[in-house]
Amino acid sequence: MRILIADDESLIRMGLRKMLEEAGHQVIAAAQDGRTAVRMARDLNPELVILDIKMPGHDGFEAARRIVAENPVPIILLTAYGQRDLVQQATQAPVMAYLIKPVKETELLAAIEIAATRFAERLKMAEQTADLRETLEDRKVIERAKGLLMARDGLSEDKAHRKIQAQARRDRRSMRDVAEEILADER
Repeated sequence: MRILIADDESLIRMGLRKMLEEAGHQVIAAAQDGRTAVRMARDLNPELVILDIKMPGHDGFEAARRIVAENPVPIILLTAYGQRDLVQQATQAPVMAYLIKPVKETELLAAIEIAATRFAERLKMAEQTADLRETLEDRKVIERAKGLLMARDGLSEDKAHRKIQAQARRDRRSMRDVAEEILADER
């Protein structure tokens, strides 16, 4: 994976880079503050971002929000602190994992795999939800057009549906397009 890391401690950045590169990942950039991380994420389009929580500029939470708002990507937070309030904040942030320093290579690699998988699942669910919404909207428009044909032309529901369907086939358009045209003509 192409990974962006951000931590204000250079030793941590170097250690993360070494672990990640030895595991076969490509560290495309290493930022020392949150603002730089946001800019680099925008410019470099990483596949995963690892952010320290306590950094100058933007903290990890703010950087995560800004990065995800511009380009959704899985994010892992790192911190030297396991305080309950930070964990609570992390549950409200757009992150997929939370690791406490010092990070072991096995924990980091497991977190990356889980974060990438969960993120892909989330994107797929969002896509399915959008498809379902569109299908529902199509049906609503078609139902309104059927209702109009039933009232205006005295057709049964089945005949109104077949009329829209036949017009769509004949014109090689979607049923929704035909239904919208029927509704627009009536206005």
